[in-house]
Amino acid sequence: MLRRLLITWLSNVAALFAASWIIGGVGYGHDAWTLVVAALVFTAVNRLVRPAVVVLGIPLIVLTLGVALFFVNLLMLELTAAIVPGFDIDGFWAAVGATFVVWLVNALLTAVLRER
Repeated sequence: MLRRLLITWLSNVAALFAASWIIGGVGYGHDAWTLVVAALVFTAVNRLVRPAVVVLGIPLIVLTLGVALFFVNLLMLELTAAIVPGFDIDGFWAAVGATFVVWLVNALLTAVLRER
């Protein structure tokens, strides 16, 4: 359990770094601690808040054939930006791009780490 949480957190560090590097409008002020804290908060938000939001959004998720889950993930990223000072997402389209990059990096890292 603790190992999985640590891997998730480290994956989120890499994902948020990649998002800030690739997407203009996503930044952490080039402060490594801000990135580490943002990844920790993002991991906690996904573990604690996301399940409740998904349960509440089940009708919309079913109606949109799962597309609404993308916006749930976007909301978790925006919530992280609201909580962590110095971690900023400037605008809706930056958030959309960051959500996609975070998803892609985490999917790739999960696939690589699952094989080992």
